[in-house]
Amino acid sequence: MSFPLLTLTAGLPALGAIATAAVPAARRGAAKWLALVVSLATLVLAAIAFVRFDPGGARYQLTESHAWIADFGVRYELGVDGIAVALIGLTALLVPFVIAAGWHDADPLEEKNPNRRWRPTQGFFALILLVEAMVIISFEATDVFLFYIFFEAMLIPMYFLIGGFGDRAHEHGEEEAARQRSYAAVKFLLYNLAGGLIMLAAVIGLYAVTADQLGQGTFSLQEILQARAAGELDMSTTAERALFLGFFFAFAVKAPLFPLHTWLPNAMGEATAPVAVLITAVVDKVGTFAMLRFCLQLFPEASKWATPAILVLALISIVYGALLAVGQRDIKRLIAYASISHFGFIILGIFAMTSQGQGGATLYMVNHGISTAALMLVAGFLISRRGSRLIASYGGVQKVAPVLAGTFLIGGLATLSLPGLAPFVSEFLVLVGTFSRYPAVGIIATTGIVLAALYVLVLYQRTMTGPVKAEVQGMPDLKVRELAVVAPLIALLIVLGVYPKPLTDVVNPAVQQTLSDVHKTDPKPALEASK
Repeated sequence: MSFPLLTLTAGLPALGAIATAAVPAARRGAAKWLALVVSLATLVLAAIAFVRFDPGGARYQLTESHAWIADFGVRYELGVDGIAVALIGLTALLVPFVIAAGWHDADPLEEKNPNRRWRPTQGFFALILLVEAMVIISFEATDVFLFYIFFEAMLIPMYFLIGGFGDRAHEHGEEEAARQRSYAAVKFLLYNLAGGLIMLAAVIGLYAVTADQLGQGTFSLQEILQARAAGELDMSTTAERALFLGFFFAFAVKAPLFPLHTWLPNAMGEATAPVAVLITAVVDKVGTFAMLRFCLQLFPEASKWATPAILVLALISIVYGALLAVGQRDIKRLIAYASISHFGFIILGIFAMTSQGQGGATLYMVNHGISTAALMLVAGFLISRRGSRLIASYGGVQKVAPVLAGTFLIGGLATLSLPGLAPFVSEFLVLVGTFSRYPAVGIIATTGIVLAALYVLVLYQRTMTGPVKAEVQGMPDLKVRELAVVAPLIALLIVLGVYPKPLTDVVNPAVQQTLSDVHKTDPKPALEASK
């Protein structure tokens, strides 16, 4: 029996969450350090999985398969392709930075504050580790039912992280702040539960189709793909389209895709900055990943049928998200709307059905996670110093905290995909891949680049340049812990911007196999016949 590396990678943060929650209340510091050590150990395991993965080998590697609920065809089945192993690496990479950045976010408020709210520090860090475990196993699961369980289960710890540990920088009183946190958490939960319930109906439908045609129902992705390839499983057009829509709806909510996106600005705005990173840089990636793994592989013909409508929705997300970001007064909501625009690019690349588009979309998932983490965490450090999320509350920060301003600028430039920083490669590939098959769509999508430059540079100008506002005078620069959080992320943005080959080598074979599943090849250039 092979070593269960994938189980251990997901299981370690789950066990760490239990251990962290069990630390005595008086030992808050020990709980923090335990959570950080567990997250670093998980990163080591993810790195081992990345190194052991052979891009030229089998499609799914490091596989594990055990009977679970045999009567219903449910198995504990894990395996990773190049796309999954890259996203597991992203998740394991970001969580230690999330923990370090949120080191004091769950500390009790001051004794003299009449509205003080004692926060369970151990619970905060345990919930972060629990989310990490569930996201990682979602990337690993090759049994549809197993994936569904953790796809839904991760909503519970996220609900408590948003509603129970909200941002302390609020323009209103504690009572109004608590109401808005509760509203954001409930909205997040209801949107995603609604998507999950529709997906559950589709999961049951998939089981019924396999039971009818194969004699025994199965949720195994690999068994279903093998049966389709052998001609043993042939879904009717109506059934395939209905099942595709059930899966896609849930993933579009999680992603989020217009018009199912409205929960994201509320959740990111009311959450602490590290939890906001967990939402958009980690949890939301499960939605776009699942489009590649399940929608395209299980329902190839329905995916091609739905492509025109999805491309339109992706374009709306790109332009609409960017336009709303331009008009934001709240720093964190601006970053949230920018992420909606970026997810539009990711989904555009996935459904362009080209190797450049899907390869760029996968790189975009990784690079967006790193760039958004860098920008949002620096923004969180800024907001914690001033106690306000409003852009108008700042001015002249670069004169009193130049390192903070400089890291904020680099994070912002990465967000607008400046050449030389990692997101540029991703966005360029997505646009090239889209333009080669859908020229008009590619041209419209480029407006998102122009708008990104506008909202990022205006944000920097209004907060960091100009006269120093009185409230900003004496603002301290980044401390050692904060620099230790931001510096590695910035270094990664530069390294992957200059040399993305380690990622592309792992991702591209999986992209080619996904294109083969949907019977698509890259369009050939139309050459005018020589006279």
